Amino acid sequence: MMQSIPQAKWLSSLLSVAMVLFSIGQVAASDGTPAKQLFGGKKLPAVMPAQAVGFYSKGCLSGGIAIATDGPYWQAMRLSRNRRWGHPELIKTIEKLSSDAATKDGWPGLLVGDLSQPRGGPMLTGHASHQIGLDADIWLTPMPNRRFSAQERESTSAISVLRAKSVVVDPNVWTDAHGRLIMRAAGYPEVQRVLVHPGIKKKLCESWRGDRRHLNKVRPYYGHHYHMHIRLRCPKNSKGCRAQNAVPADSGCGKELDWWFNVALKPKKPAKKTTKKSVKPSKPKHMMLSDLPSACAVVLNSAAPASEEAVTYRTRGSAQTAFVPVKPVESPFSMPALVPIPKERPFVQ
Repeated sequence: MMQSIPQAKWLSSLLSVAMVLFSIGQVAASDGTPAKQLFGGKKLPAVMPAQAVGFYSKGCLSGGIAIATDGPYWQAMRLSRNRRWGHPELIKTIEKLSSDAATKDGWPGLLVGDLSQPRGGPMLTGHASHQIGLDADIWLTPMPNRRFSAQERESTSAISVLRAKSVVVDPNVWTDAHGRLIMRAAGYPEVQRVLVHPGIKKKLCESWRGDRRHLNKVRPYYGHHYHMHIRLRCPKNSKGCRAQNAVPADSGCGKELDWWFNVALKPKKPAKKTTKKSVKPSKPKHMMLSDLPSACAVVLNSAAPASEEAVTYRTRGSAQTAFVPVKPVESPFSMPALVPIPKERPFVQ
């Protein structure tokens, strides 16, 4: 006699099969449009459990929430981009960092740049990563003691901490608080790495007098002298999230850092003239929905929150209402009237 299957397990298996079949059908239907257009066209998140799906540069986000436009120690910038969405763990981390930096490190508040799109995925412009709701750009410009207007959030520029036409830190811009902010973020266990310009990494290697155990998580990379890029580890409940390789155990202040200044950042010599007929470069291949994990088709085509609908996520062991009706931001830009935000601020004890 066939062994009976518990009803809950049977329903779960049936749902999994249905999602796979649905994904296959949606991939076929959407294969002619670049994924960045599909995901960039979504104004609100998928009403699904919070999951980071795939890799940082090839994936999507379900159940994302938006960081509030303003908080006690932060302001969100570039609202028109609609890129202030993330996994709840990312939102909690940003809010915690804003509070810690303001109350312990002498940094008045965060200016929050791009996180992810409402459903993650490739972006219409800019970043190759930021696709699974675990990346955040934090400006290296201190928050002023006033609130920016909607227009100022679009037009205000971040300030580089490097000397003009140089690869080293400008002592007239850089402060000890910059170092404390970056090292505070690197010290969080949920943070996998913090990307900064090699000049910033060099400055920290030379001047940081605090706990240096997490200096290895501060990684040099091109650009990133106007902002730091915080990347979280895959959350435990995101089984479809693909982790990045661990950072090396050493501080990264030796030969690895020297390479950036001796090779990578050296001015390139002009190419020699050649008589050969130049070959026209081929157009770059756009990432398609079929290039992403199959679950991203489900995320892309799932329902958005309705005006009175509530979705919960879990933080600190208790359910919190994530989607709550709020007044639309007074802005000349098109913004969704319903902005999912945590009902209670995670850093409040």
